[in-house]
Amino acid sequence: MAFIELTNISRWYGSFLALDDVSLRLEPGRIGLLGPNGAGKSTLLKILMGLLPPSSGQGQILDHELGQNGVLLRQSVGYMSEADALVPGLRGAEYVALAGELYGMPRKQALRRAHEVLTYLDLEDARYRLLEEYSTGMKQRLKLAQALVHDPPLLLLDEPTSGLDPAGRETMLRLLLTLGKEHGKSLILSTHLLGDVERVCETVVILHGGQILLHGQVGELRARRHDRYRLQVQGDPAAFLEELRLEGGTLVEDNKRGELRVAVPAGWATRTFFALADMHGVVVRALQPDDEDLDQLFHRVIGEKRRDGA
Repeated sequence: MAFIELTNISRWYGSFLALDDVSLRLEPGRIGLLGPNGAGKSTLLKILMGLLPPSSGQGQILDHELGQNGVLLRQSVGYMSEADALVPGLRGAEYVALAGELYGMPRKQALRRAHEVLTYLDLEDARYRLLEEYSTGMKQRLKLAQALVHDPPLLLLDEPTSGLDPAGRETMLRLLLTLGKEHGKSLILSTHLLGDVERVCETVVILHGGQILLHGQVGELRARRHDRYRLQVQGDPAAFLEELRLEGGTLVEDNKRGELRVAVPAGWATRTFFALADMHGVVVRALQPDDEDLDQLFHRVIGEKRRDGA
């Protein structure tokens, strides 16, 4: 059964169209909302949270109509904003308990839960520290704590790894994966980082220019993605590249100085590069994986839709 269903949702800010006729049906689980800055991700999350009304369209989230029963909805949803949204002068436990009260919890229960959640997120030693003294990684976990304090079935997470170093990012992603797989939380992870979605999510929604470009399983996205490699070659690569094309590969970039970027079908054996090079008098001097970045992913998805006539 769908727990989120949207029909023709649009949102205008004056003359700017942030969401353009979005229709979407989502089942419970770990969902990645993927798109570049300005794609409309934060606007969509705020509409789902009941913080913004849609300009047109209708929808339901957790059996609540959009734009109605906002207080009741927020008791079932935890929201982690991209902005810090911290209150100077408060201590960690006070801040998380305040969030619990705003979600509708009694003060005593909110304070008890604040301590439990902070301990779970390894912030036990910092619970009485002023928020101004928290590091970036600690602030991100604190924001997650306030989203979890009332134990909601659904988490809306806006760029939860923003500003984190690699170790902090890995910690956050591991926490989110555990919350989904071991604690049964549904979550919508909004990010511009393809790796975050692949690490945590089962389903992906690609949003670009306020429109949904792709909605499906992460595994399907991986299956449609070509493997990419960077090669450094010596010799004239023309015949080598033509043979590569016949084998299902494509040239992505040639800097004319012996460095090539190529895409090949899934399951490609790297030894095939050396066999083709040997056939055509080319020496492969270096070879390394080169996954497509987010911009390349968008261009490919847009190109596929144009070819399909969408």
